[in-house]
Amino acid sequence: MNTIRTDYLLLTGITFLALALSSDRESFAADADNDRPLRIIAFGAHPDDAEFQLGGSALRWAKLGHKVKFVSVTNGDIGHWNMAGGPLARRRTAEVQEAARRLGIEVEVLDIHDGEIMSTLEHRKTIARLIREWQADVVFCHRPNDYHPDHRNCGLLVRDAAFMVTVPFYVPDTPRIEHDTVFFYFYDRFTRPYPFQGDIAVSVDDVLEEKVHALDALESQVYEGGALGSEEVMRERAAGDPIARKKLLYEAWSKRHQRITDKYRDTVVEWYGEEQGKLIKHAEIFEVCEYGHQPTKAELRRLFPFFGEADE
Repeated sequence: MNTIRTDYLLLTGITFLALALSSDRESFAADADNDRPLRIIAFGAHPDDAEFQLGGSALRWAKLGHKVKFVSVTNGDIGHWNMAGGPLARRRTAEVQEAARRLGIEVEVLDIHDGEIMSTLEHRKTIARLIREWQADVVFCHRPNDYHPDHRNCGLLVRDAAFMVTVPFYVPDTPRIEHDTVFFYFYDRFTRPYPFQGDIAVSVDDVLEEKVHALDALESQVYEGGALGSEEVMRERAAGDPIARKKLLYEAWSKRHQRITDKYRDTVVEWYGEEQGKLIKHAEIFEVCEYGHQPTKAELRRLFPFFGEADE
């Protein structure tokens, strides 16, 4: 068989394969418009990251009957100023389990030491399996240029799994993803090599009190200061009336959300309209990852069903 004939047959085979895959994806896209619950999974480096970044949106999805899971990629075993190891890991696991109960979602903590996430093949396969097992429509993670090495490597692992979850013979012990999955980054303030881009905003005004109630369960972090705390911090935040300390926690998170919302006010207005967008005080902001499916605005409205009717 000559070279030209071989190349022609190869090209023809690739074309038919592409058409078949396109047909499968179009078929799923049609199915995705029905009433089946969305499946959302978020990977935080530590037992608190996903709760901090996505807690309000998770509440909103859960209230609509969608399925949300938070995964902590480390067990958080050095994330405290006065305790560490197994006791701390167990404590922080219990904290996020209680937070998940309050949010109405699922949670899992991986047995990887805090401060020791590496972008290895073994860990990438673990992440890919978790995404596949959840059959995720939406995946969240850190950006890979965050200040914390665990955050960066967690982001790299998830980003590197974005294509591999679709490959049939990669971790073939779990069913591959056969539909379009969209990956998102959590907000951060870092600008090098490029700044965070606010692509979508979710108002959490009406669920902020419930989000703070969930964060209240993370006592080792929000009241005792985590790795950078001290006895003084713990006395200031954790001592005294639980109602009073939760009020202070609410005020702190309200201010944080207001700063971020004002910074990305144009994004808030884009999704909620001029009138409502200017009134929103507290929002969670996300960036679409450049890997995975690149959604249209209509697709984003389906994945984030919080904005009313889609714009034509």
